[in-house]
Amino acid sequence: MLQPPHQSLQVAAVPAQRAPVQDRDQEAPWHTEAVCRRDEAGLFFAPSKEPTAARLSREEAAKRVCARCPVMVECREHALLQPEPYGVWGGLTAAERRVVLARRRRRDLELKKAARGTIAAAG
Repeated sequence: MLQPPHQSLQVAAVPAQRAPVQDRDQEAPWHTEAVCRRDEAGLFFAPSKEPTAARLSREEAAKRVCARCPVMVECREHALLQPEPYGVWGGLTAAERRVVLARRRRRDLELKKAARGTIAAAG
């Protein structure tokens, strides 16, 4: 399983601006460029029994880190595909990711229904 970028085991140098995808080293995993590798993991994951106001404040701070990250989209997609059940990933909280996943499932069902309708009409 892919190691979360939020861990501070190794600090990666992160470019100030996002490089175009084709210019990035395709051999290096996306998380080597993650800005959160320099920050405390506690910012991205809730401590037990965290008060609501503290959680909201911490999540907003984590989202500000994500907003300046050159691999935010890759991080978000990783968290949606796994799916990661906890923490802020790619600028989304776990609850926000559940909403995105539900919308994707609903869209996929609608697309399948539309495709079946097209096949039935043609046949």
